[in-house]
Amino acid sequence: QAQLVESGGGLVQAGGSLRLSCAASGRTFSSLVMGWFRQAPGKEREFVAGSGGAGGSAYYADSVAGRFTISRDNSKNTVYLQMNSLKPEDTAVYFCAARLLGQNNYNYWGQGTRVTVSS
Repeated sequence: QAQLVESGGGLVQAGGSLRLSCAASGRTFSSLVMGWFRQAPGKEREFVAGSGGAGGSAYYADSVAGRFTISRDNSKNTVYLQMNSLKPEDTAVYFCAARLLGQNNYNYWGQGTRVTVSS
């Protein structure tokens, strides 16, 4: 069982940047594929970015590709989401998620961190 804790959310103006962090515990970090999801007010949770557990390629939703970057620091058991050129439509609660290598579903979730982008 993995536990995930997000941090780094806040209020930022359009065009600005934020970096979200997610610290993982309870599982060997290298055994986890990490991802970021978000849920905007009144909308369903959507995939944002993901990264393989052992140097796998990063992949992104079309809506954030070119602006967001996912990375991980295995020595700190932490995954990051660098968000640049933020838009008001990026406003959402952002969730860190993890799945075990070889499994298809993200089944470990953090509590979420709120990101608000003003016009």
